[in-house]
Amino acid sequence: MTTLAPEALRFCVAPMMDWTDRHCRAFHRILSRRARLYTEMVTTAAVLHGDRERLLGHDACEHPLAVQLGGSVPADLARVACICADRGYAEINLNVGCPSDRVQNGSFGACLMREPKLVGDCVAAMVAATPVPVTVKCRLGVDEQGLEALDALADAAVAGGTSRFENRDVPPLDYPAVHALKRRLPAVPIVLNGGLGSWPAVDEALCHLDGVMLGRAAYGEPALLLDVDARLFGEAGTPATRAEAVTAYLPYGEGRLAAGVPLHAMTRHMLGLFNGLPGARGWRRHLATEGVKRGAGVAVIEQALRFPLDGERLAA
Repeated sequence: MTTLAPEALRFCVAPMMDWTDRHCRAFHRILSRRARLYTEMVTTAAVLHGDRERLLGHDACEHPLAVQLGGSVPADLARVACICADRGYAEINLNVGCPSDRVQNGSFGACLMREPKLVGDCVAAMVAATPVPVTVKCRLGVDEQGLEALDALADAAVAGGTSRFENRDVPPLDYPAVHALKRRLPAVPIVLNGGLGSWPAVDEALCHLDGVMLGRAAYGEPALLLDVDARLFGEAGTPATRAEAVTAYLPYGEGRLAAGVPLHAMTRHMLGLFNGLPGARGWRRHLATEGVKRGAGVAVIEQALRFPLDGERLAA
C-alpha cells in the first residue's frame, strides 16, 4: 500500500458536484500549485458502463489530482480504482458523506455510515487492487447516530488500509469530536472539512489535525487559494495577483474552446475571483452576459478584466 506524504493533505479543495469539474480545477491549479484538488464524485456504475473520458478526463495541469468515487460494491470499486490509477490519478477517495437522495438511493454516500464493515471491505478491495493511496471522506454521522458511529467507521477504514480519513461535519459543527478522533488515532492522517472559510479558522484547525479541506469558501472566494502556497508551504505564490491568474488561465481557455467547450463552461468558475474589491460587479456581469453568447472567446475575459483593474486604479 502506498501512503500519502503529510504535505499532500495539508490543504485540499473539496469535491463538489456540478462545481469542481475539469475547468474549475484547471483554474484552481493556477491559483495554487500545492493545493490538492478533487474531481466531482463519479459512481462506479457510470465509470464501468459510461463515457470514461467525459467522467475521468482531465488535463495534466490539474495534478496533484484525486478522484472521488461513489459505490458500495467492493469488486466494482476495485475495478474502477484500477481504471483511475491507469489514468494517472494520485489518490482514490471513497465518498461516505454525500447526503443527497439520489446517492442514498444508490446505497452509497452517507448511508454507508451505518455499514462500517462494508466500508472496510470496500477500502480493502481498492487497496489490494492498486498502489494508489485510498482515502475515505465521511460525516460525523447520519440521523440520530452518536459519535461512536464515527469511531466505528474510522476503525473499519483503517483496518481496510486507508491512507487518510477526511471528516465532513454535520451541523451543528463539532470540531472537538474530530480532534478527539485524531488523539485516538494519532498515526492516521485526518483532514477536517466543514465550516472553514477564513485563514484564522484554517490555522486553528491545523493546530490539531493534519489538513483542511475547503469547499464553498474556496469556490465562492477563489482568491483565497492565492495565499495557500506561501502560507502553508513557504513557497512564493505564482501568480501573485488575481489579474495575473486570469491572464495565466487564458491559454487553457483557448485550448478548450478549440476543442468545442463553450466559454461559459469555464468562466462560471471565475465569477467570485474579485469579490469584495472595486469592479467585482462589472467583472461578474460582463462574464455572465457575454460569456454565454455563441462564439464567445477569451476576449470576453480580457474585456471583463478591465472592471477590477479600473477599480484598483480608482481606489489607489
